[in-house]
Amino acid sequence: MEEYHQLVRNIIENGNYRPNRTGVDTVSTFSQSYRIDLSEGFPLLTTKDMSGYRWNSLIHEILWYFSGEEHIKNLREETKIWNAWADDEGLLPTAYGRFWRRFPIPEDRDLLEGEWWPTNQKEWMAKAKDQYDLSEEEIEEGISQWVNEEDGRKTFDQLQYIIDTLNGDHPYRSENSRRLVVNAWHPANAAVSKLPPCHFTFVFNVQGDKLNLHMTQRSGDVALGIPFNIAAYSIIAKIVAQRTGLKPGQFSHTIVDAHAYCGKEERGKWYRENLEELKERMRDQEPLEVKEWIEENAPEQEEPHDHIPGLLEQISRKPRERPEMNISDKGLDELKYEDFELENYDPYPGLKFAVAE
Repeated sequence: MEEYHQLVRNIIENGNYRPNRTGVDTVSTFSQSYRIDLSEGFPLLTTKDMSGYRWNSLIHEILWYFSGEEHIKNLREETKIWNAWADDEGLLPTAYGRFWRRFPIPEDRDLLEGEWWPTNQKEWMAKAKDQYDLSEEEIEEGISQWVNEEDGRKTFDQLQYIIDTLNGDHPYRSENSRRLVVNAWHPANAAVSKLPPCHFTFVFNVQGDKLNLHMTQRSGDVALGIPFNIAAYSIIAKIVAQRTGLKPGQFSHTIVDAHAYCGKEERGKWYRENLEELKERMRDQEPLEVKEWIEENAPEQEEPHDHIPGLLEQISRKPRERPEMNISDKGLDELKYEDFELENYDPYPGLKFAVAE
């Protein structure tokens, strides 16, 4: 997929050397953006193999998001990708789906004067009643479908709200709404979490009969994370489009800190000293020639925490035709692994990249 290859090039050719909390250094850039037309096929990368264990992890992670669970007790039976950030009982300091499906609603003394919430919406109800000639019963019924109560706490289902709004089931919103936002970021949680959400918010937008999705990511590992993000959010766009009578349109993506990991200790420091030459070689040479120069000159590493050689090999490969993705038309809470079918996927061999935790 050329959009991904260009992203990789942009990071390596324009990046800065940047240490970070993981101890694995990066070549990092500020604010990379691109868009992908989903009508041209499912954008699962073909220049490395993402089938098998990787595909299994991807689908089960999406189902975990949809579940709204705050733990990985079920997810860890299928994949180990979240184990490093969970406790022994599988509880996470933060969880994407927890906020997607169960965002906390403040109540009682936590409410500030003048705020409107689904649980104290008398003024909101009066406005809707006067403007749209709706009864209080109709409005309350519309609001209650997004509010859940468990153990005395009320939460809000952001994804169901999006689907209902697109289907015209919101008291006074429609598919033309510019407020179709899903948010996984809670500032107080993020201040102390081991790993606050990287892809922290996404917005749906309808143009004609097509449903578009824009995702914003505070931090993106271009070798390991971004390929999963592209596939996951393309699936989410397709699922929501399927349930609202729309066609998948475009997936657009903004990454605030877009980076490639370049190794620990002496390996990472080598990039600090040789980054300008790397950029020059990227402009003048083929990716495999640059990879060979790195492997001949950079200090040895035990684990492939330096992702740049592997990325250079990947972008030297010519992208193949995109596969197709079929998803059963079920409710969000009814979807299972077997409901996702990938067809005509013909990737190159896999590449090995070590995770920076």
